[in-house]
Amino acid sequence: MSAPLVDPAITDPQTVLGALDFAGVAVFAATGALAAAREKHDLVTFVFFAAITGVGGGTLRDLLIGVPVFWVQDWRYVAVCVAAAVAIWMLGRRPWRFRLLLWLDALGLSAYGVLGAAKAGAAGATPLICIVMGALTACVGGIVRDLLAGQPSILLRREITVSAALLAASLFVGLRLVGIDPWPAAVVAAVAGFGLRAGALLWGWSLPAFPGRD
Repeated sequence: MSAPLVDPAITDPQTVLGALDFAGVAVFAATGALAAAREKHDLVTFVFFAAITGVGGGTLRDLLIGVPVFWVQDWRYVAVCVAAAVAIWMLGRRPWRFRLLLWLDALGLSAYGVLGAAKAGAAGATPLICIVMGALTACVGGIVRDLLAGQPSILLRREITVSAALLAASLFVGLRLVGIDPWPAAVVAAVAGFGLRAGALLWGWSLPAFPGRD
């Protein structure tokens, strides 16, 4: 087996990059709670939406790379999801809250694209698999959230969403391969992924559709 792309200690919850994992869970959990708010669900459903969105992608990643599921090993991840759900519930009705959902989702896509790739790298995955795991980590929770909320999945939209996660994961892996330290690589990659998604939100960027007649 080749040496890990990322030192496993880098992704420990006590490190800076590991601490950002909690922030990523909180951001995605908030988007899940906001989706529940759009449908006017009760607090229990808020918490369920928050949890499934916050840890869904990371759960699939850990199962696929054969490591212990992160939130089962550390109860604080579930606590963060509950706290995010309660915070959105307490926020109440605000005219800007669903716009907030889009921007939180953009943050989550970029940050979790990097963190997913980093965790896969720490487990010894090859660069291509790290990129795939970064995208899965960033997108699966949102896909489940949208399905539960009866909204079109991000996979079925032409706007740039999954591409932002792929950019963040790919750039992180690429920078690590050329010897850039994990922390600077993570910042550059996350900013790039967020910038791509922000451009889609602000200026309507989208990928070209398959050519042909309707």
